[in-house]
Amino acid sequence: MNSSTERMESPVDPKLLEILVCPMTKGPLEFDSARQELISRAAKLAYPIRDGIPIMLPEEARKID
Repeated sequence: MNSSTERMESPVDPKLLEILVCPMTKGPLEFDSARQELISRAAKLAYPIRDGIPIMLPEEARKID
């Protein structure tokens, strides 16, 4: 396992991504590596990831279509 390669793809621990859910809908999140965001399709929100830490506050999220 090459941890430096994994860090480049996902700054967030993959195990953490498995258990995180949208705080609004409690639904699943998708990791967008290009934008460094966690996407909640149900809530139509994108939660930012800053310095490897998901910011799971609805007021910090970006609305998506």
